[in-house]
Amino acid sequence: MKAIRVHQFGGPEVLSFDDIALPEPSVGEARVKLQAAGVNFIDIYHRTGAYKGALPLTLGQEGAGVVDAVGEGVTEVKPGDRVVYSSIQGSYAEYARVSAARLVPIPAGVTTEQAAAVMLQGMTAHYLTHSTFHLKAGDTALVHAAAGGLGLLVVQLAKQIGARVIGTTSTEEKAALAKEAGADEMILYTAQDFEAEVKRLTGGKGVDVVYDSVGKTTFDKGLNCLRPRGYMVLCGQSSGAVAPMDPQTLNAKGSLFLTRPTLAHYIATRDELLWRSNDLFKWMGDGKLNVRVDKTFPLANAGEAQDYLASRASKGKLLLIP
Repeated sequence: MKAIRVHQFGGPEVLSFDDIALPEPSVGEARVKLQAAGVNFIDIYHRTGAYKGALPLTLGQEGAGVVDAVGEGVTEVKPGDRVVYSSIQGSYAEYARVSAARLVPIPAGVTTEQAAAVMLQGMTAHYLTHSTFHLKAGDTALVHAAAGGLGLLVVQLAKQIGARVIGTTSTEEKAALAKEAGADEMILYTAQDFEAEVKRLTGGKGVDVVYDSVGKTTFDKGLNCLRPRGYMVLCGQSSGAVAPMDPQTLNAKGSLFLTRPTLAHYIATRDELLWRSNDLFKWMGDGKLNVRVDKTFPLANAGEAQDYLASRASKGKLLLIP
């Protein structure tokens, strides 16, 4: 089978379109014939070595397709089932071997591509708004990169809850997409000082929570946008890693909270995995959650897809099609 692998860390040029052996499912595992794989910033971090894995490494953390074979003891799925998964390495490939307990059935009203597009970022948006900082009606959230794949989902879930959403983005076109998703106010950080605008929009009070997937270029000013005892939720670093900081800074700026969550800790059990994923599928079926696929790329063009994501030009989800 074909797979995109990394034999040494580096830029897109290190991606290798390899022929490798078809994986055989072991006890408790299923083999999935992949029909779509999500492209995420974590894949770039693995490629560059920012997150180090054993080489050679097959990239990709999110995939959807059809169960092709199952190992001994599998009861969760059977051959022919449409399934989706995330947070398991190796989806930039034609087939993947996955623990059956981590597979989620795709309901009839959701396409395989939609499932691949919502799984990682959708469950991330779910835990950010329902667990990391449990938004309530009347709360105000600042969402950076509000027109990206994650941002559009966070905006929609926050508005379902009844929160006020202030978003940031780089262009009028992206701002329009975020407004369509429900954002109450949009700030063009390329033309406006987002800190000053947030303070103006909140009457100087600040926001309850900042969802920051950008990192280096937004983090410091984001702290200044928070109310006393507000939450900085650092959920990505598309502009680069945040510099080390003195914890006393949190005290000086209002006894702030800072967290750097990751999805794996919020889907640690199958019950939690199914709670988050089934919520998403229900909202999609009810027309309450729109999952926007921006572009699809052939599997062999994974480097092009990652370059497009890294340019921060994307307006929704990017998928690879084996």
